[in-house]
Amino acid sequence: MTLHIATLARTVEPSRPDSGLGALRTEQGNLPLRGLDVNTHVTGLVARTVVTQRFHNPHSDPLEATYVFPLPERAAVTRMTMTVAGREVTAELQERGQARARYDKAIERGNRAAIAEADRADVFTMRVGNILPDENASVRLEIVGPLAWEDGQATLRIPLVVAPRYIPGRPLDRIDAGDGRAPDTDEVPDASRITPPVLLPGFPNPVELDVSVTIDPGGLELSGVESSLHTTEAETDGERTTIRIHPGERVDRDFILRFAYGHGTVDDSLITAPDADGETGTYQVTVLPPRQQAGGRPRHVVILLDRSGSMKGWKMVAARRAAARIVDTLSDDDTFAVRCFDHEIVAPPGEDTDGLTTGTDRHRYRAVEFISRIEARGGTEMSRPLIAATDLLAGTEGERTIVLVTDGQVGNEDMILAELDGRLAGIRIHVVGIDRAVNAGFLHRLCLAGRGRLELVESEDRLDVATAHIHRRIVEPVLSDVSIEVVSGELVPDSMAPARVTDVFSGVPFVAYGRYRGASPRLRLSGTDAAGRPWSTELSPQDTVDPTALGASWARTRLRDLEDTYASTSDNGQLSTLESEIVRLSLSQHVLSRFTAFVAVDSEVVNENGTMRRITQPVEYPQGWEVPQLLSGGPIQVAATSAPPMAPMGFAPSAPSGPPPAPGGPPPAFGAPPPVAGGVRSGAPTAPGAPRGAVGPRMLGRPAVQRPVRSAGIPPRDVGQALRQELQAIRATSDGSTGSEQQHRMELSDLGTRLDLIASRIAAAQFGDADAVRDRLRRLATALAECESPRPPTGSALTDLRRHAEAELTALVEILDRVIGSEGTTTSGGGDTVPPAGMGGDGTGKPQGPRHRGASSGADSFWRRPGGRGRAT
Repeated sequence: MTLHIATLARTVEPSRPDSGLGALRTEQGNLPLRGLDVNTHVTGLVARTVVTQRFHNPHSDPLEATYVFPLPERAAVTRMTMTVAGREVTAELQERGQARARYDKAIERGNRAAIAEADRADVFTMRVGNILPDENASVRLEIVGPLAWEDGQATLRIPLVVAPRYIPGRPLDRIDAGDGRAPDTDEVPDASRITPPVLLPGFPNPVELDVSVTIDPGGLELSGVESSLHTTEAETDGERTTIRIHPGERVDRDFILRFAYGHGTVDDSLITAPDADGETGTYQVTVLPPRQQAGGRPRHVVILLDRSGSMKGWKMVAARRAAARIVDTLSDDDTFAVRCFDHEIVAPPGEDTDGLTTGTDRHRYRAVEFISRIEARGGTEMSRPLIAATDLLAGTEGERTIVLVTDGQVGNEDMILAELDGRLAGIRIHVVGIDRAVNAGFLHRLCLAGRGRLELVESEDRLDVATAHIHRRIVEPVLSDVSIEVVSGELVPDSMAPARVTDVFSGVPFVAYGRYRGASPRLRLSGTDAAGRPWSTELSPQDTVDPTALGASWARTRLRDLEDTYASTSDNGQLSTLESEIVRLSLSQHVLSRFTAFVAVDSEVVNENGTMRRITQPVEYPQGWEVPQLLSGGPIQVAATSAPPMAPMGFAPSAPSGPPPAPGGPPPAFGAPPPVAGGVRSGAPTAPGAPRGAVGPRMLGRPAVQRPVRSAGIPPRDVGQALRQELQAIRATSDGSTGSEQQHRMELSDLGTRLDLIASRIAAAQFGDADAVRDRLRRLATALAECESPRPPTGSALTDLRRHAEAELTALVEILDRVIGSEGTTTSGGGDTVPPAGMGGDGTGKPQGPRHRGASSGADSFWRRPGGRGRAT
């Protein structure tokens, strides 16, 4: 899997020279996001959090800042305010298309404005526009949600960075919906909105991070407070305890806090909160499972181990340990299979590839030995192994379980869930999510669909606890066939959330929300215990101390159910009904959804001529991820400065670095080439009336009318110098006398990645023969991508491919030499840099006017399904 990384080099250079694809040298402090403040107040098992994003405009033109960021996936975003120049504006929640139209019109008029949109359950986009030069602006988001509770311990997890995700599929023939590294594809139609540019490690900390958590135990004893990934300090004021991270931490990993209360924290309960009119209300059912051992029926288990490139490093070590320990828990009465996957599925040697193997000592030993040799490589094609696992379990009787060990870093979440729809009857899915910036939103949805549990592992220290939990849950649940019955009162039909009632496992309370009419109801929870006996408990209502939190938690859970249904539905009539219901519920409960958006518009006009620079904030590379080796670059920082060997830029040192290419196109990349300047959407402020990168047509797959505003392109001298360096490198190893064929294929594949990036930086008609040079580079990059295909070139074919690359580079260098000689072109910045971030390709930074995203008239235009049907992603 090849990862494209945007690097913004600054005047304060790191001790070691780092470079990235398309890196630009910029002035210190040119990034818009200056600070991120996260303040959480925990009462019982409810967390209220205020997230404040602080922006600054260091440029001479008004600025629009874009920031792609995560939030807890189960939390409800209930309020947003924008503060700038001493003026505070409260945002309104509107249907997404209307909110975008209002934002764009405000920007055109010259008003300050901000808009927040949800792209996933836990990935959001903030845009703040018309920030004046040297002006500060802040946006405050208020969220509320429940804490996870398991085995007597509460967990608060606050995600801080959106990790790179694998993006499969063919690029769509339209303008991308966003400004990220990856193009929109038929499998991930909004990939460009969830793949922000990435900063390489080693640069000065660009964002001041402040995280504080105040815990109010409400008279209970607080104990065991621990932060697994950050150094913290604690202060006590009476019963309250406040935990803060130390200054200087980077925004490169989740903040995770675990703690325990005294006895009686979680009991069987029915909490109710009447609405203001008294006619309806919200309830929450919480039931602790009975304390008994599960049954001993034979188990049928398929263990899926993600070995994709993003798992490299400590994650692969932890994943191997987790998978091996799960194998060790099996007995002779059980059957199992182990499958490792990236863009291929691999089984242990000698194992029945079409069935399950008995859990004898011999078979378990072979499986563990196989797991111990697995290394990370390739792309995360997750749906195929999950479908293969359901096929392996078909026809078996007893407890059928899939255990998936992964970081979940994929972009086609909805497609995976849709392809599993109908295959999970009688099959349970448990997931071990390993990462410090895990894709928890998707993994929770997968576990919900499979009636299983998610265990998050952010470090190897957490692995023992997580595998112990999974071991207990591979056995039968302590309660199954759970249902809720009304003893007295009236429930609102189809209001229970989650709609899919899960089984209950040891140590984990059953929690469900719903709506009622009239007086508070009495409810009975019934089910079957592990011994097959009927079980029930009756609950009387109690008033909640936080009715707004209860209502928001129900609304968020219900919205997630509706959005998941939307993602798996193909009927156009039902899609329209679901869309309307999502918008209605979101607006009535004032909780953000993927079909609505918060928009704030200041009444003061501050930018009458419409001039505005646009910058997308690059995000940190997640801590614990192994960064691909990148050597110092040339003028545009895409080529190695020395000759042999060419540096492999994928994750895998001994395997193809990506999935096989799509027929007729380039290979699906972990991310597409980054935007210009590693996050600057256009190299200069945009011209009045110029089309802004559209969010995509209302129906996906339909070509967009608008064209994105591109950089003026890199100078031909810089292109020639970069290609000359690549030519020198390939000539130094042209005889193929050193290294294995696999290494040579990796070198050629990585060369193709760099050439494709150079091609993307050449603007149409930028110089004589520009189009021809760009097209030849892309054809060569496509040919080199065959080195990552399932049947890569070998022997003489590989030698011929290397010679072809050398000949093409030689011809292209000669063409560029002629262009430079005839046009007398000079490089900007003396030939060793390109214009600073935020400047145009000509370095002038000439003021230009606003681009328009072309907001659609309906809800969320870039979710739509190919062929005229919507698709949530």
